Amino acid sequence: MNKKKTLTQRILITLTILFFSRIGMFIPIPGINQTEVTESLNQNTIINFLNIFSGGGFTTIGIFSLGIIPYINSSIITQLLIKIIPTLEEIQKNEGEAGKQKLNNITRYLTLLWGIIQSISIALWIKPYTFNWNFNFLFDSIITLTTGSMIIMWFAEIITEYGIGNGASILIFQNIISNIPKNINNYKVHNINNINTTLLIATACIVILVINILIQDSKRKIEIVSSKQLGYNNKLITQNYIPVKLNQGGVMPIIFASAAIALPQYTITNIVGTNSLIYLIISNNFIYGTIYLILIITFSYFYSSIILSTNDMAENLQKVGASIPSIRPGNETINYLRNIINKLTFIGSIFLFIIAQFPLIAAKISQVNILQGLGTTSLLILVGVAIDTAKQIQTYIISEQYDNIME
Repeated sequence: MNKKKTLTQRILITLTILFFSRIGMFIPIPGINQTEVTESLNQNTIINFLNIFSGGGFTTIGIFSLGIIPYINSSIITQLLIKIIPTLEEIQKNEGEAGKQKLNNITRYLTLLWGIIQSISIALWIKPYTFNWNFNFLFDSIITLTTGSMIIMWFAEIITEYGIGNGASILIFQNIISNIPKNINNYKVHNINNINTTLLIATACIVILVINILIQDSKRKIEIVSSKQLGYNNKLITQNYIPVKLNQGGVMPIIFASAAIALPQYTITNIVGTNSLIYLIISNNFIYGTIYLILIITFSYFYSSIILSTNDMAENLQKVGASIPSIRPGNETINYLRNIINKLTFIGSIFLFIIAQFPLIAAKISQVNILQGLGTTSLLILVGVAIDTAKQIQTYIISEQYDNIME
């Protein structure tokens, strides 16, 4: 394929891949009683959470049921390995495009491994819902689900390379949108008594949307200056800056915090029941909220440390002969950058928590259940992907206009 493609071609490629990836969700694995699976798993908290990313694949058990999840997990593991293993860090820093290809291959192998592990788990998990359980069924299910996850990974890479936007994010975006029609009855407002309540709810919805956009798009500009930018008598002519986003990890901290708190809660409920002391403790709104906040902050700092390295930023500034005004190069620059990033990460994680808990907070204050069934995690993902994709489309339009002028 030729990388130099028009915007129309990129959009067509993206839409075509999205179409085929969605079709694969409805091609079931043979030998499963789909009716029993759907009925028994609709009330499963973990499955409903995973369905956000698989487009309902975990309740239909289709060939693309794993969706993009193995690829996302593998990408995260690869980033962790780069931070832990010096050899991989050197490959990322010094080998350019060849190094990027090596790291991509590691991610692909990890996706295969992760897909096999998850396929085995699902194949064992659906045993009660099969017509004829045997080794052949187990083997066929693992091969089918693993192959499906690798195809989805390939789709994501094609969208990233030749389509519009980040492939993994676009696929998740499609899966969230596809879940809306079948859950449309849950997206409703309850207990509306008067016009004031209606206005309050409308205002609350606008506030949620605005905060989402602000979280995804806000950044701190750290001004820098280089020796090339100094004119006669050291007068500053122009000034550049380093953009540091308020929310470096995007929606990932809230996703993993939700999974981390839902899994133990679901396990405890099934093992010790709802009448145990442990369940009563974790079901307390204050304790639940506190744990949830701590998890979001923890994962936010974790992702910030993966995405941004203050040591690398300071080193790169020295390489290009740039510095932050009034801040000495070296350790002072590193500490200054770390201080700013830590503050932004903390503020961003608090905003994420508020967004996640906004419907519950509003319900407590106004005694109105606002948009029951509309997950704020899903809303964060939709807004983030929409903003990034719109920016990329704008970039392609400007690029095409520039090419036309040059021709």
